[in-house]
Amino acid sequence: MVLITTGIAHAETVTIAALGDSLTAGYGLPSAEGFVPQLQGWLDTHGADAKVINAGVSGDTTAGGLSRVAWTLTPDVDAMIVTLGGNDYLRGLDPAVSRANLEGILQAGQAAGVDMLLVGLSVGSNYGADYKDTFEGMYADLAADYDVSLYPDFSAGLRAVAGLGDGMAAYLQTDGIHPNSKGVAVIVEAMGPTVLSFIEAAE
Repeated sequence: MVLITTGIAHAETVTIAALGDSLTAGYGLPSAEGFVPQLQGWLDTHGADAKVINAGVSGDTTAGGLSRVAWTLTPDVDAMIVTLGGNDYLRGLDPAVSRANLEGILQAGQAAGVDMLLVGLSVGSNYGADYKDTFEGMYADLAADYDVSLYPDFSAGLRAVAGLGDGMAAYLQTDGIHPNSKGVAVIVEAMGPTVLSFIEAAE
C-alpha cells in the first residue's frame, strides 16, 4: 500500500491475511516453524515490507473459509493469500461446491478491495481422472475469472526437490500428509518469489 500526503509517496507495510487450513496453520509444528512464520522470515530476508497474519484453521474446508472470510478481512488487511481445498478433496466433496465456496471468498475479497493470491493444489486420482482434472482446474479458472494472482500448486516446490515415493518422506510428518519444518522451508523457498511479486503489485 502507498499513502500519498503533500505530494510525497510513503510506503506502508502491506498486511496480508493467509486464509487456509492446516497447511497454513502449521499443524503439528512448533509455532515458529509453520508456513506463516517461515514465509514471514523469507519475506523479511528479501526486504519485503509486509506482515503476514495466520488465518489458517486446521481441518477447514472451503466452506469454513467462506464462513469466516468476512471477519478475516479487517480494515487493516491489504491483501489475502487463499490456500483452501485440501480437506474438500480428502472428503471427496463435489468440486462444483468447492469452486462455489472459493468464488464466494474471492468475491468477498474484491468487495473489501484487497489484492488476492489464490494458491492451487495438486491432488491424487482416488476419485478418478475427471475429478482430479476438475478439482485442480478450478483454481486457474477462478484466478482468470476474477483476475487474481495464482500460484498453481502449494506443494510444487516440495515435489520438485523430493520427487515421489520414498524421497517425499523426509519432508513430511509421520501422518504422510503434512510437511515437516524442512518441508515447509522448501515450499516457502519455491513460493516466496511469487508472494514477493504479489506484495510489490499490492503496494
